[in-house]
Amino acid sequence: MPSGLDTPQGAAELAESLLPPLGNRWLHTQAVAARAQEASAAVPEEDRDLLVAAAWLHDLGYAPELRDTGFHPIDGARHLESLGAPARLVRLVAHHSGAVYEAEQRGLTAELDVYEREDSPVLDALIYADMTTGPAGQSFDFDRRIDEILERYAEGSEVHNAISKARPYLGAAVERTRARLAG
Repeated sequence: MPSGLDTPQGAAELAESLLPPLGNRWLHTQAVAARAQEASAAVPEEDRDLLVAAAWLHDLGYAPELRDTGFHPIDGARHLESLGAPARLVRLVAHHSGAVYEAEQRGLTAELDVYEREDSPVLDALIYADMTTGPAGQSFDFDRRIDEILERYAEGSEVHNAISKARPYLGAAVERTRARLAG
């Protein structure tokens, strides 16, 4: 197990051990981590490494060997928990980018509720980093990123329905992060 999963280096090592075979998902993860680093001024100084670590690990649950529920925020959080990762890091991964909306669509609310969601500048900045980065690491504005997701997933699918419902919540998190950065 990489040491210091709540550090950018430890988180990057774990992500690199599982995600490169996933191609664009790995490119997306690297770019989200870079975007989180750029946005780290939006969070208290003591939370900056945690933000970047969570960015490195947010999509860890897509790794085929970690698949359990088939819902990557829960599968990633469970793996991190099994490695003894700090609870706050586990919760950020579990709740990144409006996971509650998709958990509801998938009938996994109880499984996600095991992890308390924090409403904080850190979660907002993690959402910002993910929701302004395209599927292959491109820099997108928020609306373009949401539209890209809605185009990629069929209307009526769990992801399409969840992102449609989550859009106001996600947009508010992105705006709060922008305001903190402008601050």
